[in-house]
Amino acid sequence: MVNVGDKDVTSRLAVAEGRICMQADTLAHIRAGDHRKGDVLGVARIAGIMAAKRTADLVPLCHPLALTRIEVDLNTETEPPAVHCRASVETRGRTGVEMEALTAVQIALLTVYDMCKAVDRGMTIEQVRLVEKLGGKSGHWQRNREQAP
Repeated sequence: MVNVGDKDVTSRLAVAEGRICMQADTLAHIRAGDHRKGDVLGVARIAGIMAAKRTADLVPLCHPLALTRIEVDLNTETEPPAVHCRASVETRGRTGVEMEALTAVQIALLTVYDMCKAVDRGMTIEQVRLVEKLGGKSGHWQRNREQAP
């Protein structure tokens, strides 16, 4: 792992987002809350939070961090039919939380896939990306329109 011992302790924030596109019928079941496996968005939210806390166990050479806040929001979108995920992660430490935010998004969206795959194997996870990062030597960074895929 990279030595971060000489870095200053600062407040760190990272925000990531992504979406999973699906058939309209799949989205209708998620919205109605009548999916066979239960509350898809609620379970995915918890999975994203748990994933952020376990990022160092999943990503080689990633520092284990004491996270101070994890927020995972999932919202449905009609056109195209999709679930959008946005994760915000904060800590006060010597290294950033970008990996934790990105991991939260990926695992939340994979959970949606897992819970819905019996009715829609063609779902696509896309546009997972860092949106904002704050803290540390490099300061504040935000994705702008030119950086969007």
